[in-house]
Amino acid sequence: MTQVEIESWLVQAKSGSLGWSELAERLLALEHPREKSHQPDVDRARRCGFGEVIFGSNKTAEAITQIAKRLMDSGQREVLVTRADAEQARLQFGHFASCRYDALGRTLRLSERMIDVVQSLPSPAPLPIAVVTAGSTDLPVAREAVETLRWMGVAAELICDVGVAGPYRLLGHLDRLRKCAALVAVAGMEGALASVVGGLVPCPIIAVPTSVGYGANFEGVTTLLSMMSSCAAGVTVVNIDAGFKGGYVAGLIAHQHSKR
Repeated sequence: MTQVEIESWLVQAKSGSLGWSELAERLLALEHPREKSHQPDVDRARRCGFGEVIFGSNKTAEAITQIAKRLMDSGQREVLVTRADAEQARLQFGHFASCRYDALGRTLRLSERMIDVVQSLPSPAPLPIAVVTAGSTDLPVAREAVETLRWMGVAAELICDVGVAGPYRLLGHLDRLRKCAALVAVAGMEGALASVVGGLVPCPIIAVPTSVGYGANFEGVTTLLSMMSSCAAGVTVVNIDAGFKGGYVAGLIAHQHSKR
């Protein structure tokens, strides 16, 4: 499609021989050529503040490379890949100037520039977010949340193993927790950590249920329902093992704070 052809569409729209809705459809179609096998959403950063994130599960390493390069060609500075395994990550080295892989959280960050631990964004800096886990078995999901927040340019502190089997362990962290824009509470079993934290701090709690637990936990369903039934008013819940979603929502809250 040439510039001349696009300008001819504008002339037709002004003359009434082409409807404005049809013109819009044609222009949008140019963003997604039919011959391409991967069609990432290159406009997402403008609409939503952050670019597209690649879900790495069941994708080939080659597909991840192609999608990431398309996003970077459109202006996205750094691409986050979630649920990436070590082999997918290894095969990205050499394709990008910088690759940062977190094996525990299975997150991969790709860029043509040097990657900072926390992606630098214009000031004012967002308030920090704390990611709190009930047990160390919840760490993979928590690490996914932490790396998501850092990709978003938000300072994220990880506080581990402070579940309700020993709730006194939270006391030494309360001063820091109360200064956060939001908290991500990651827990399995009955998921009570979210309610406990929700009764102690003045910020939103994004509860992330994990599939950690014995049989009656039903691979996280019990935790999910327990967190959704929390009587702590500031608790909201995302999907089972969805560390990315918990981190992303908390990151949006932090950025909204900074805009004020």
